[in-house]
Amino acid sequence: MHHRGFALSAALAVVLLGPTLAAAQSTPAELRTEWGAPDLRGVWNNSTLTPFQRPADLGDREFLTEEEAAGIEQRNADRNRELADRSALRTVADPDGSVDRGVDGAPGSYNNFWMERGSTVLPTRRTSVIVDPPNGRLPALVPEVAAWLDSDEARRLAAVRGGRLPTDHYDQLDLGDRCIWYRGVPSFPTAYNNNYQIFQTPDMVAIVQEHIHDTRFIPLDGRPNIPESVRQYAGDSRGRWEGDTLVVETTHFNEHAFIRNFNANLSQALHVVERFTRLDDDTLGYEFTVSDPNTWTRPWGGSLPMSRSDGPMFEYACHEGNYGLTNMLAGSRMQEREAGDR
Repeated sequence: MHHRGFALSAALAVVLLGPTLAAAQSTPAELRTEWGAPDLRGVWNNSTLTPFQRPADLGDREFLTEEEAAGIEQRNADRNRELADRSALRTVADPDGSVDRGVDGAPGSYNNFWMERGSTVLPTRRTSVIVDPPNGRLPALVPEVAAWLDSDEARRLAAVRGGRLPTDHYDQLDLGDRCIWYRGVPSFPTAYNNNYQIFQTPDMVAIVQEHIHDTRFIPLDGRPNIPESVRQYAGDSRGRWEGDTLVVETTHFNEHAFIRNFNANLSQALHVVERFTRLDDDTLGYEFTVSDPNTWTRPWGGSLPMSRSDGPMFEYACHEGNYGLTNMLAGSRMQEREAGDR
């Protein structure tokens, strides 16, 4: 009788709580601000195991099977467990890149404890963040940019930034090295600090990026763009509502415009359109289109849903007091002295 009574009580609880549980997940129409706009506020994370570009061996396949997605996630979990259990290694320079502590002659980086690459693929199981072109890869470069990336100067600069050659001057290092600007617009996930906090008023949306803690201000009141002569690292954004989707157009980028997954500066013709849509309590839909006719032969775009993050964001103390750049330049001068003594 005791077990039967427990079963009846449990069944009754399910019946009584069922409507409450079903209603716990709000619909987009219910997720609104006090003034009636779709509510985008909160801390959102865009970490994912899905690659930015589709791996070439997947060809035209747009989606993974459930089994393939589960396999990727399991292998990631296994690797994280393996790295957590691995014995400590002393950080040393690795000139030939043969030791799994660093790359290209650089000393070892943070260990895996500090990484936040995500634990799942995109909910859609797409094979890449890029959706257009249909092959899931960046479009062809215009000839001038392709020639630059294949030049001796570009290779030398990559060697400087990779620590394989001394740094002649601070402006040879990219804006991330210099703790100025890290991800660009649109912003894509990296190894850590993939959180974004959105603040919202009737006339403005602000997005705080955790990595180097930049803030984008997006007016919604119809004001014109800044003068054409004024250019900014993150460009100049203007937003508008199309139904329940916030559409943000960004132009007026300066000569340092870049996108994290592309290894060259873009032109000042860069034009980015982003679309933010609240899908449910825990998901913010995010789509983007990038156009730069001086870099690529056609526009490209994709989709990267963001998930709600429970924790607060913390200040990203770039270079632990900004000693890093000074130390890189000092190390380069030491390399030159040692080379002169040989």
